[in-house]
Order: sequence, then structure tokens, then C-alpha cells
Amino acid sequence: MTRSPKRVIVAVNPSASFGRHRDVGSIAVARLIEAGHEVVLLQEANFELLRRETEHAFARGTDALLVVGGDGMVSLAVNIVAGTGVPFGVVAAGTGNDLARGLGLPFEDPLAGIEVLLEALEREPRTIDAGVVRRGDSAPVWFAGIVSAGFDALVNERANRMTRPRGPSRYTIALVRELATFRPRSYTITIDGVRREQKAMLVSVANGSSIGGGMKLVPHADLSDGRLDVFIVHPISRARLIAVFPKVFRGEHTDHPAVEFVSAHRVSLDASDVAAYADGERVGVLPIEVEVVPGALRVFV
Repeated sequence: MTRSPKRVIVAVNPSASFGRHRDVGSIAVARLIEAGHEVVLLQEANFELLRRETEHAFARGTDALLVVGGDGMVSLAVNIVAGTGVPFGVVAAGTGNDLARGLGLPFEDPLAGIEVLLEALEREPRTIDAGVVRRGDSAPVWFAGIVSAGFDALVNERANRMTRPRGPSRYTIALVRELATFRPRSYTITIDGVRREQKAMLVSVANGSSIGGGMKLVPHADLSDGRLDVFIVHPISRARLIAVFPKVFRGEHTDHPAVEFVSAHRVSLDASDVAAYADGERVGVLPIEVEVVPGALRVFV
């Protein structure tokens, strides 16, 4: 039995991966129309305008929301569809593509990603969890992957400001540069009601497993287990941190004595002068509260 959506919104980020895949959106739309789908294509001059126009189109009704780009576009989709029951799909054409990695989708070949998506549209979408971040009076922010609130967030912030190189190695270079001045931060962390005060190099709250183009912060993370994983790196020297990070890319850091994982449903984080990022998008400075919402997302895989 086929389950092809009749009406599909396709939101395209033409500047994803610094414009290296500008033609992917038009190819995806052509293939969708060829397969018999009714397509509403959205391409705007900037990300904020694209987000707003996608929200308006979604409010008029659709069978699915498809995004072409990187994890920024995933964030756009997740924040529109979470909790609505409307499925989304992603053609990974960005720099990191971490959700695509976690879902087993092509993350280095956008054209292959289009073909996989066309096949996936014929099947029942997969149901996965989402996390939601609340910060003061700000609107809640949904995420599918990881919330960063430490050294990893600073690396992300620096990488976002860089224009070169144009691939995942940007994160590695940003990491090395950030190490030069980084010091452990003092955190107040409350995990399912249990409060702790401690210093840490890095605190992340994960629904997915990787960040920064394949850095496997939480290699055992499960998108569908109804839990979050808190990843904490306790204070260590810069030299030891440099030694640990190559292992993170391979997911071989989990037994390091400075590394701690805690399973959770709800997490509160506070620290001075630390900003949080959710799926690579800036949320704002701490404090924040993070909670898992089981089964909040349906995604084509």
C-alpha cells in the first residue's frame, strides 16, 4: 500500500553548504513532480523569511514538509511539524547533516538523498522523539539532535562565523582555535529533579547521537527511546581535551574517566556567560530547561 502525499511543501536553503548544492532543490522538485506529487516550492532571500513563508504555507495545509539543506533546515522543519502529526523529510545538502546520519539517510550525496526520499514517501514514516527547550518567556524551541551548552556550543558559535573551509573540517578548526582560551565553567544541573553544582568543560543534552558533522558525542543515543542523554565532560587540561576529541569522532570516548552520561527525561542547565545551541541554532544564554517529548516527530526514512 502506497502512502504518497498528494501535497508537499519543499523548503530549500540555496546557501546550504555555502552554495555548493544550489541545484539540488530544483532537481528534488522536478523528481517529486515526475512522481506525481503536487509541490509547493519555497526559496527565499534569507533564512528568517524562508522560515516565515514555510510556516504560512504549512498553516494552509499539507501532507508533508520536505527540506533541502543542512541541520539548520532540519531545525526549521522540526519547529514547524513537532506535535502536529505531519511528517517531514530531509534531503541532506548542508555541512553537518547530523540528523540524516542518525536516521541512516545519505549525508554526503544529495542526489542519492532525493531518490531515497522518493522511495520513503511510499512508506509509513518513522516516529521519533523530539526535545523541547524552554528559556524564560521565549517561545519553546524544538530539536531532534543535540542541545550544546559548553565548549561544544562555543565551537559551534565560532564555526558559524567562519566562511572557510566549506565542509565539516570547519568544526575541527574552530575546536582547535577555541581551545586556546577555554576554561571550565561552573554549572548548576538538575536532572529529573536531582540538583548538582559542578564545573565542566562541556554539557550537552542529546536526543540524537552526533553533532558538527559526525562528532559522535553520544554514540548510544536512541531517537525513539523516550529519553534524553546528558553528556558531561568534567574539568581536564587542554592537552587532555585535545587528546580526547579525536576519539569523539569515532565514538570511542565513552569510557574516558572525565566523561559522564546520565539518562533523563527533564534537564535544567544554568551557568554564567554560556549560550545554548539546539541542532546548531542559537537558543540564547542559560538558564534553560530541556524535556523529551516521546513520539513528537514523524520522519521519512
